[in-house]
Amino acid sequence: MKMRKNIKNFKDAKKVIPGGVNSPVRAFKAVGAKPIFIEKARGQYLHDADGNKYIDYCLSWGPMILGHANKNVLGKVKDVMAKGTSFGIPTELETKLAQMIVGAIGSVEKVRLVSSGTEAVMTAVRLARGYTGRDKIIKFIGCYHGHVDHLLVQAGSGAMTLGNPSSPGVPKDFTKHTILLPYNNIEMLEKAFKQYSEEIAAVIVEPVAGNMGVVLPQQGFLQAIRKSCTKNGSVLIFDEVITGFRLRYGSVQELFGVQADLTCLGKIIGGGFPIGACGGKTKIMDNLAPEGKIYQAGTLSGNPVCVAAGIATLKQLKIRNPYAKLDKLTKSLCKQIGETLEKAKVPYTINQVGSMFTLFFNSTPVTDYVSAIKSDTSRYAKYFTQMLNAGIYLPPSQFEACFLSTEHKSEDIHQTVAAVCNISF
Repeated sequence: MKMRKNIKNFKDAKKVIPGGVNSPVRAFKAVGAKPIFIEKARGQYLHDADGNKYIDYCLSWGPMILGHANKNVLGKVKDVMAKGTSFGIPTELETKLAQMIVGAIGSVEKVRLVSSGTEAVMTAVRLARGYTGRDKIIKFIGCYHGHVDHLLVQAGSGAMTLGNPSSPGVPKDFTKHTILLPYNNIEMLEKAFKQYSEEIAAVIVEPVAGNMGVVLPQQGFLQAIRKSCTKNGSVLIFDEVITGFRLRYGSVQELFGVQADLTCLGKIIGGGFPIGACGGKTKIMDNLAPEGKIYQAGTLSGNPVCVAAGIATLKQLKIRNPYAKLDKLTKSLCKQIGETLEKAKVPYTINQVGSMFTLFFNSTPVTDYVSAIKSDTSRYAKYFTQMLNAGIYLPPSQFEACFLSTEHKSEDIHQTVAAVCNISF
């Protein structure tokens, strides 16, 4: 595999960009490798600067559910771009996308469009605090909600702890109102509500975690959060930046039978363009300016190009309803990878739901952050590098999700499994 241009590109990038990348995981440090630089992508394939071709299981970290460079999406984007790319003034397209989201998610009556998942979370947390008049937020260890100061926290020594900044530049005063709990632990959740009941503004959770690898909620966990929030008058925020429109048309709330008060979206609703959204019931959403007093604004919010891509993507998903087919293909891939690793006597756990999965090099079930970090990251690094050399692109970190698109075919699965068979662990 040629890498000359990729290596040169990385050297050039490091001279003008911190670490040579604009998002840390792209540096491939977690897998001890050098990043590839992409020239183009189409369908399920990536092509790098050296002309190497890869089957893509990262899909821009999830948004490209229809594959790269979808003709319908690009056609709609070109039509809109010909009319102008940004106005800072309302367009009908914004209303159309908001209507589609409201129509797809039962708990959402109004939507505020923003430019990223991080902004969606910022909006939801501020809205929850302003609506309740309280300060504290419960988040779960291992769930990532963007680089918001008060949510960029790490666990302390206890099972339940107030947050400590996990990055320089985040003041301790910003995180002292963030309560950290183990994912899937109902007992600690109830203890936190008992201890801080009158102070808890909201609970924010990934209903299916995707940022410590794919971790599914155990039976009753989401229901317990809903019950505690309702009883306490706290706002339940579902961070569905990853899961929104990924596992079904709309939200996973219908899959689990739990409705959130506020829902954060991103990724797929932009069809590959930067976007985010915060939505919920009118009684909460109308507290946002200019209707209410809670301030939020953004120059590029509702950008017509991003919105057009999102509308085109959601239209195709609604018509095609590819979710059962995607689930079947993903299950087949995971089953065959598992059988291959069993033959090789390699310890593993695969967590999968719909078109999302993570292969953990871990012999025990992965149900939370503590069990996830027991995974053999050095083995994953070897796996990643050898798969990359075989033309298979995976997330450059053990603790991320893999995704399939509607463009992935059975032959891609066969090629991927064949590559796994040839791995030297």
